Parts: sequence; C-alpha cells; structure tokens
Amino acid sequence: MSLLDVKRLSVNYGVIKALKGISFHVEKGEIVALIGANGAGKTTILHTLSGLIKPADGQIMYNDTDLVHTPGHKIVSLGMAHVPEGRRVFADMTVLQNLKMGAYTRNDAAEFQSTLEMVYKRFPRLEERKNQLSGTLSGGEQQMLAMGRALMSHPDIILMDEPSMGLSPIFVNEIFSIIEDVNKDGVTVLLVEQNAKKALTIADRAYVLETGSIVKEGIADELLSDESIRKAYLGE
Repeated sequence: MSLLDVKRLSVNYGVIKALKGISFHVEKGEIVALIGANGAGKTTILHTLSGLIKPADGQIMYNDTDLVHTPGHKIVSLGMAHVPEGRRVFADMTVLQNLKMGAYTRNDAAEFQSTLEMVYKRFPRLEERKNQLSGTLSGGEQQMLAMGRALMSHPDIILMDEPSMGLSPIFVNEIFSIIEDVNKDGVTVLLVEQNAKKALTIADRAYVLETGSIVKEGIADELLSDESIRKAYLGE
C-alpha cells in the first residue's frame, strides 16, 4: 500500500468546486511534485491533507489511517509535516523558539536535542541565528527555518508549498538541494511548486493540475520533455 493514497477527493469553497474528485498516490521515499497554474488547486490539496480543510467527499489514507476523520492537530503526530506557502514563521519568536514549536508532539528531551543538532547541522545559519527574532531573517533564512521546524517533528512525509517563492536564484538552488538531501535521508516529499522546471528536475513523479482536476501524470523526466508541458508550464 502507498504511504499516501488519495481517492476521489473533492473540496468546495461555497459553490466553487476547488477539487473535483482527484486521485493520486505517493510512495515511501519519493519526491512527488504537483504542478499547475495559480488557482489549479495545489495548495488546497496540501491544506486538505493536513486537516486545515475538510473535504466534501473522498478518502485520504496515510499509513493505514483515514485522515478525513482525523483531527488536524493529531496529523503531525502521525508523521506528516507541512511547510506552508509564505513560510509562516512566528515572527516575534526566536529561531530556537520556532524550532521548539515544531517539536511540540515530542516529549523525549534527549530526542529533542539530537533532532535539534541534526537540524542545525543541515541549516548552520539557523544555529548562528538561534537567538535572533525570526521576523528579522531574510526570506531564504525564513524558508530554512520553516523546513527546520517541520523536521523537528521527525516526519515520514513533508508537504512543501511553494518553497522557492520570493527567493533569489541562489537561495532557490540551495533550498532545492536541501529538499533532495532531506529526501535522501528517508523523508518522503510532496512538493507544490510554481517553478515547474525546478520541481520536475528533482521529482520522481508528478501530477499536473488544471482547475481542480488532474490532467496529466507521469515520471518527472518524461513530463520535462513533454512538449505540451514545456509550452504550458516551462515557458519553452
């Protein structure tokens, strides 16, 4: 069985059908990308998976647990972490305090310390700025903090929403390199990303969304060379 198996998922915003019975799956150890134009439903998928939105219909099976009937605050403890669009760090809290918030489901002090050291090793800048207010960090540093905060929960899968948004090209390359490294360490990644070319470059598979429906899916390398995808999403 897949780590994450979504079937016939529908979400409505009033009379607007944001998701129209979509189905997809994510295998353990994969990087799976969701690509599509603004308003296609990518962020709505992540919000529904993490319990922020209740679907009108469908099933979300994660590690044999139906997330549709699981309270949002319990989903993190099941091994799913969400790095939201816009990073959403706690601006008036320090870097270290933000990281502690990411570990709120963990009660073992020794485990917390070892995880914190792992995060600092992966993001040296966070250790350098651990006592700095998060709101004073650069956009790239805040993205690192959002990712580090998610890793503090020891997730099996991370949902990443537009990690490159608003970042300089140098930071974009660094963030995508970190996503690959996190995946190599055994964390599955479901990636929503406007930069379709970058996403397809690191993904194993991808799904293409248009107005709430999945219109194409496949191996990421094959989609990169698909002429219709190149014209619609890669600007080529």
